[in-house]
Amino acid sequence: MLALICQMKTAASAKCVQKLHKVWKHFQPVRCLSNMQTNESFLTTPIFYVNAVPHIGHLYSAVVGDAAHRWQCICGAKQAIFSTGTDEHGLKVQQAAEAAKLPPLQFCNEVSQKFKYLFDANDIAYTDYVRTTEDRHNRAVNHIWKKLYDGGYIYQGEYEGWYSTADEAFLSNQQVHDVTVDGGNVQKVSIETGNPVEWTSEKNYMFRLSQMGPQLLEWLHTNPEAVRPSKFYAITKKYIEEGLQDLSVSRQRERLKWGIPVPDDPSQTIYVWLDALVNYLTVGGYPDKQHVWPAIHIVGKDILRFHAIYWPSFLMAAGLQPPASVICHSHWTMNNYKMSKSRGNVVDPLDRTHRYTSDGLRYFLLREGTLHSDGDYNDDRLVNTLNADLGDTLGNLLSRVTAKSINPQQVFPQFHSDLFPWQPSSSSSTVVRALQEDYDLIESVQKLPDTVNMHYRNFEFHKALEAIMTCLRSTNGFVNRHQPWTLAKNPHEKPWLDTTNHVTMETLRVCGILLQPVIPKMADKLLNRLGIGENERTWVYLESFKTYHGKAGGYDGRQLGNSGGILFKKIKQIE
Repeated sequence: MLALICQMKTAASAKCVQKLHKVWKHFQPVRCLSNMQTNESFLTTPIFYVNAVPHIGHLYSAVVGDAAHRWQCICGAKQAIFSTGTDEHGLKVQQAAEAAKLPPLQFCNEVSQKFKYLFDANDIAYTDYVRTTEDRHNRAVNHIWKKLYDGGYIYQGEYEGWYSTADEAFLSNQQVHDVTVDGGNVQKVSIETGNPVEWTSEKNYMFRLSQMGPQLLEWLHTNPEAVRPSKFYAITKKYIEEGLQDLSVSRQRERLKWGIPVPDDPSQTIYVWLDALVNYLTVGGYPDKQHVWPAIHIVGKDILRFHAIYWPSFLMAAGLQPPASVICHSHWTMNNYKMSKSRGNVVDPLDRTHRYTSDGLRYFLLREGTLHSDGDYNDDRLVNTLNADLGDTLGNLLSRVTAKSINPQQVFPQFHSDLFPWQPSSSSSTVVRALQEDYDLIESVQKLPDTVNMHYRNFEFHKALEAIMTCLRSTNGFVNRHQPWTLAKNPHEKPWLDTTNHVTMETLRVCGILLQPVIPKMADKLLNRLGIGENERTWVYLESFKTYHGKAGGYDGRQLGNSGGILFKKIKQIE
């Protein structure tokens, strides 16, 4: 049974609760990824632990955050922060450095650079790459510690219970069980991760987590988007309702030397998770200047408890707002098996980036990954998806409409409203060439930005991409119906040829703007080919078919950009 042996003064405890309620009254629920007119945006990935090299799950977190950040910028965020980085303290790092026979900082430098290289190779447009070994972070952690200590939320006590070094986590009896290991020995392990635990008993500093339950539940109640999706909201709520115990927030320095010392007590090292979580404040300039806060945190399900329980508790106790939202995503398997070195099915994300391009890997991860359930990585499915969506659907459509055989002048063609009138039912003209399916296409393109915006803001990138691809497939059907290659052979058909090409290009323009968060290089290449300026690729330019509606400001007659070659070269799978 987990025991907490400490002397707590009732008066001090009551004072903490009263102070917390006073702070909480000023908190307002914050909507996740607020509307597209928002002026501020603060998105974070976790900072990644440097005890091992990056894997596909790390890249997925970064790609999700990057796509959301890019969309916020497209939608007009004036101050948009997107942070990632590395978590470099703790017992695991200390042990990994010892195993590598390197000084801890040198070890951290080398591994952190590998994360940075991977993210740069995949066009992760972070605005801040934070490391917990930086002086600015050390200052932020010291400041938070003193706020919590002076407020009575941290006290000296004795911790006794299970600790997982691999997870850097304290666990209760309900969170561990016995397993039989090699040789028939029985080992206690974490139920959640399967990592071994050890019984720990030592004097250190404790955080009054047991008092935070009511405030955490109020945070969840007043902000339905506090933890998303709903599956993980329910898990968080259950954690809290089962009862919280005070949390050990330091380790004896004689055992853990690699970390930030407790202020005014060099015999203790600050617990790695209290240290690491403060990075989000560090990025905003805390405590020196006013920063954008609260943030939206994108995390994997294995660190949900730290971000949805510990972190908001630390913040509220320090007089700060809890997160706007914790977006929790599931993990990745390979060929329906959990990735493991022993099984030999670990995906090297850098190898796949080089093999399939950064856009290709980004697209697959966002097309196949979902928040609520594990994604399955499969090279064959990746190749088939990229070839079908980016090659056959998107790339082929661009090649068709910009071919010199049907567009010899290389311009954004003119739209002829007499052949494709806005209100066909009220027109008695016999020259109308548009079919009902063509009107349905235009309607779907005009609705697409709102649909995609909704899915992007909900971090449902797979739904957004399916909506875009559905629209592009319909446009390919439009081209097949009207056969511009045949129209180009008859000079009398030029008005209708131009009109069909205009519809196709306008659809590609809208889809190109919407695809920028997911495949930034390909989207840039596509929009360049269509002659769309870099300043014409934001939300305000997503109004489509202006000429169709009789408005000025369309793209008729604009010169196309130079061809940069094939938009997406189809991949041949390596046997």
